[in-house]
Amino acid sequence: MTGSRRRRIALYSHDTMGLGHTRRNMLIAHTLASATTPADILLVTGAAEANAFTMPPAVDCLSLPSLQKGADGRYEARRLDLSLRDLSALRADTIKAALLSFDPDVLIVDNVPRGAARELDATLAALRATGNTRIVLGLRDILDEPAVVAHEWERAENLQALRDYYDAIWVYGDPSVYDAAHAYRFPIDIAAMVSYTGYLDGRLRSGFSEAESDAAIEALCLPPGRLALCLVGGGQDGASVASAFVQAPLPDDMNAVIVTGPYMPDDVQQQLHKAACDNPRLRVLDFLPEPTLLLNRADRVIAMGGYNTVCELLAFAKPALIVPRVTPRREQWIRAERLRQLGLIDTLHPNAVTPAALGEWLATDLPPATRARDLINLNGLDRLPDLLQELLTSPARIAWTLNLQAGGDYVCVA
Repeated sequence: MTGSRRRRIALYSHDTMGLGHTRRNMLIAHTLASATTPADILLVTGAAEANAFTMPPAVDCLSLPSLQKGADGRYEARRLDLSLRDLSALRADTIKAALLSFDPDVLIVDNVPRGAARELDATLAALRATGNTRIVLGLRDILDEPAVVAHEWERAENLQALRDYYDAIWVYGDPSVYDAAHAYRFPIDIAAMVSYTGYLDGRLRSGFSEAESDAAIEALCLPPGRLALCLVGGGQDGASVASAFVQAPLPDDMNAVIVTGPYMPDDVQQQLHKAACDNPRLRVLDFLPEPTLLLNRADRVIAMGGYNTVCELLAFAKPALIVPRVTPRREQWIRAERLRQLGLIDTLHPNAVTPAALGEWLATDLPPATRARDLINLNGLDRLPDLLQELLTSPARIAWTLNLQAGGDYVCVA
C-alpha cells in the first residue's frame, strides 16, 4: 500500500452460470468494506445483473461482456455476436487495464485460478511483476468430484498458476464438512497456502431488519398463513423444480412464493406466471436482489443446492428440502449429502422431483430444525478481515522452487 491512500481490494468472478460467484463476492465486499481498516473495493464480474445489487459505500462494480456455457459445456458469448476468441480477448484486455489502473493491494479471484478461458493470465503476470498486489484464490467448500477436479486442474495448469502468481487460498467452508485440500490431494506446497474460513453467513450481507422482512411479505398481498419459499438460483437449470413446486399441493394454511432467477427461460417463466394467476396462494417473482428478506419469514424452503443458498438456509436454521444439481457438476449433490448426514437438511434427487413429492414434504410434520452453528463453522465473514491483515503484513511470497519428493509431492523453498 503506497503512501497514505486507503487500502484497495479487487474481487474477480467470471460468472458464466448463475449469480453465485457475484453474490459471494458481494458478501465479501460488504464485509471488507465495513472492516476496521477503510478500503475501496472494485468488483469485476461477468454478470451484468450485479448492478441490480445495492452497493455499500466504497464499493463499485465493473461488469464484463457476458459469457455463458452452451449446450456442449463450452463457453460462448451470451449477448454479443462475437467469437469466443474475440470476446475473451475483449474481457482480458478490460480486466488488465482496469486492475493495473486500480492498482489493488489485494486481488481475490473466485473459484477459477486463471479466469474463464484463461482470461486472467496477462493480468496475473502484470500484477505479479509490479510486486504491489497480493493475490488470493477464493474457493467454495466443494468444487466437484475429486477425479473431475484433478482432470480439469491438470488440463488448465492451475497448480502452476497458483505457484507462479498466488499468495494464499481461502476456502469458504469447514473442513469437518469437506476437507478440500485433502479430497483434491493438493500437493504439499499448495496445501500450505490453504486457510479455511468457515461458511459465509449471508444474513450479514443484507443488513435487513424485521420491518423490511414484514414489508416484503406484505407487498405480496398473500392470504394469511404459513409461507413455503422456492429458490432455484439463477434459474437457468431450475425449470423442473420450479414447475413441480407451482403444481405441488399445499397444506390448507400455507402460501407459496417462488423466485425464478433472471436466467430462467422465458417460456418456463410464462408457465409459472400462468399458474400463479390460477392460484391465489401462489406468487412468482422473477428476480429479487435480496432473497433473505423472504427467507427470514419462510416456514419451509425448497431450493436447489448452490453454495450461497445453502449458507443462508443454514444461517437462518430453516427447514429445507434441497434438490441439488447433478450435472454438469456434482458439487451441489456432494454438499447436500454431507449436510443431510449431519441432520441439517433433507434432500431429494432431481430425478425424483414431482409435485406430489414436494407436496408430501411440505405437509410432513418435521422435528425442530437443528442449529447448524452447533455443528459447523458459519463464522467465515468474521475470519476474513483477520486473514486479509495477515496477508498484508506477512512477507511477500516469492517464486517457488519445486523439488519432487518421494511419493510425488512438492516442497517449496522461499
